[in-house]
Amino acid sequence: MAYDIHIVFDCNDVDKVSRFWLTALEGYNYPGSPLDQTPGSPPEGFASWEAWADANGVPTDQRYAVRTIVDTQGNRPDIFFIAVPEGKVVKNRLHLDIKASKGLPADQVRARQDAEAERLVAAGARIVTRANGIIVMQDVEGNEFCIT
Repeated sequence: MAYDIHIVFDCNDVDKVSRFWLTALEGYNYPGSPLDQTPGSPPEGFASWEAWADANGVPTDQRYAVRTIVDTQGNRPDIFFIAVPEGKVVKNRLHLDIKASKGLPADQVRARQDAEAERLVAAGARIVTRANGIIVMQDVEGNEFCIT
């Protein structure tokens, strides 16, 4: 039997971290957001996610305890974000690789990786190191990921 999986991030600021990963992983959005909507924007008919939460009876203290983003094409795993009280202390035991240069000729790989790293730095990430053709980065809460 094959199982579906979720990728789960423990984080302090669920909204901030989920919005970063919406930017990092094109083609993801919050459930209920139409495909033609900007990632992270509320469902049609609502001016904000707060208005959506009010209309759906979500208690104020639970609005940013969890968040899920889904692949709008349904091909990649859902990514789930859950609020935890403790901060990140040590290196991740699991991380994501963003395959920004997949299928490119060798002479174009570095430029594509650099462009993706710059885009994600603008979204709040930071570059940790470059090694063996990989850029190691951290998201807005320090979770490591790589650009390959």
